Amino acid sequence: MPVYYFTGVYLISNINQIFVYLAKFGISDMPKIIENRLIEEFKDRESFSREELFDFFRSYEPDLKEGTFGWRVYDLKNRNILKSIMRGLYVISYKPKYRPEISQEIYKIAKRINDKFKDIKYCIWEIDWINEFSQHQASKKMLFIEVEKEFIESLYYELKDSFKNDIYLNPDEKAINFYISESNQPLIIKKLITRSPIGIRTERKIRFYTPLIEKILVDLFAEEKLFYFSQGAELVHIYENAINTYTINFTKLFSYARRREKEQDLKSFLVNNMSHLVKDIIDD
Repeated sequence: MPVYYFTGVYLISNINQIFVYLAKFGISDMPKIIENRLIEEFKDRESFSREELFDFFRSYEPDLKEGTFGWRVYDLKNRNILKSIMRGLYVISYKPKYRPEISQEIYKIAKRINDKFKDIKYCIWEIDWINEFSQHQASKKMLFIEVEKEFIESLYYELKDSFKNDIYLNPDEKAINFYISESNQPLIIKKLITRSPIGIRTERKIRFYTPLIEKILVDLFAEEKLFYFSQGAELVHIYENAINTYTINFTKLFSYARRREKEQDLKSFLVNNMSHLVKDIIDD
């Protein structure tokens, strides 16, 4: 039995005719009905390829050009319906964007940095942010600031004079084991790795960078001495919860891991501990 769609002027019985009808009046946007079909088709998939998405659209528009398809993909991503998890690999975006809460302490430190240093690039976060993924909650406050190499020492002395935190500059294993592990509220300053996945946040007119979830996950894996409390089964728990809760851009994840010389190790970790979550993303 055919399904009819009322356009206000015509009754249309074939979805393909919708595109013809819209084109007749110079309308090239994707009809809502096709968008809904797209979501229904792929919403339960862990991922799907660009080719599969193109085939889906071609089933309704046999003459669809690659350029027009590219604009469709751009529009879907721009409206947060589609998300890219790797080059040419997508998911339907039903997961929320990772946006952790900015504490008063982060705000105060960011404001101080912005007041004292102009045009400085840094990112700041705190260990509380991983509590939503962890089985065991962090027992102490830890803050992390990563800054461009030329500002490291200046920033260290400025914050040391301005805040009561125990501040550590590029701590080595001895400092981590003997001092940071005993400190109630350490603040750790490190060099910001170029092309780190970070994003701008604005809090009460103060603009600063915070790490994206991909950076946090890689850093937890790469710096096992610093994040000694989040290793082993705890790290597996954190990764599984993060992947299940938020959309992870695996291209960013692996690119940053490569810059940290940990890409293959990280892939092995994922395959060995949660292959069901990454089977379509990591080649055997």
